[in-house]
Amino acid sequence: MSEFHLIPRVTITHSPTPLEHLPRLSKDLGCNLYIKRDDCTGLAGGGNKTRKLEYLIADAQQQGADTLVTVGGLQSNHARQTAAAAAKFGFQCELILEDVAGTPKKDYYHNGNMLLDRLLGAKIHELSQSQDASEYVDTLLTQLKNSGRKPYFIPMGGSNVLGSLGYVRCANEILQQLAKDNIHIDQIVLASGSAGTQAGLLAGLIAAKADIPVLGIAVSRSTQDQEQLVTELLKETLTELGINPDEANGRVFSNGNYYGEGYGITTPSMINAVQQCAQLEGVLLDPVYTGKAMAGLIDLCAEEVIKPDSHQLFLHTGGNQGLFGYQESF
Repeated sequence: MSEFHLIPRVTITHSPTPLEHLPRLSKDLGCNLYIKRDDCTGLAGGGNKTRKLEYLIADAQQQGADTLVTVGGLQSNHARQTAAAAAKFGFQCELILEDVAGTPKKDYYHNGNMLLDRLLGAKIHELSQSQDASEYVDTLLTQLKNSGRKPYFIPMGGSNVLGSLGYVRCANEILQQLAKDNIHIDQIVLASGSAGTQAGLLAGLIAAKADIPVLGIAVSRSTQDQEQLVTELLKETLTELGINPDEANGRVFSNGNYYGEGYGITTPSMINAVQQCAQLEGVLLDPVYTGKAMAGLIDLCAEEVIKPDSHQLFLHTGGNQGLFGYQESF
């Protein structure tokens, strides 16, 4: 872990982000609920990708790149934050964005993150549901290289080992805040998609020898598939940190019961969770990630899978900008 601090990184995040108690929602749920506000990281409205981009941008600079290329859904928070980081550090930006079946369409193509991507100056490649994103990426990277550009490809969600290091740092930040305010936490709950946030957070906790369980509410996969994805990336991240990858065993917990029909497709429980948080705490969640994760937390409290009076920390990974692409759902 001593060499972790030597890995190149740029500074973007407004850190430490707040860690707050949610008293009114806690009363409703019957547990003591805290929230880690990573919707407040800065960078065009904030979100969890800001921390990942600190390492990815530094790597792009070291490789002499002039263009950032990434991929996601049309309302991708990661794409918006990548576009913002490109603007901040003087890169050109090419976003390959896929249409997502089953999402509300009235505002989906022009509002929310799509509006911001254009405002930030990114070049958007809109793919239909039938087009293959990975093929398109390969073709675009070749075209850019042939035209003399130096592209740097960032995977979906910034979720590789380098990106995950942002959440190794966040784990340390959380532990420092808990110690400073003398708060005991029984579990951390978060939305889990491309796996980098959960894997990085777990790697940071393992490195600090902290045994707080982390529950990832899956937004696009079954419990088994999500646990496998997180475990693989966690083991790679631990290896990068010089820690035995077997430390990952028994640490990865996912729940795939709350994403509904698929990624980005609304569920009644998500809509209820977004409204409940807004109306009880003035906290905005998003329709794709945090809304579904909070819906899971609410249900697990109701079923007493999450024990009454336990202390839960919800990691808010951002994405509120996506609400404006989902106006008709609310």
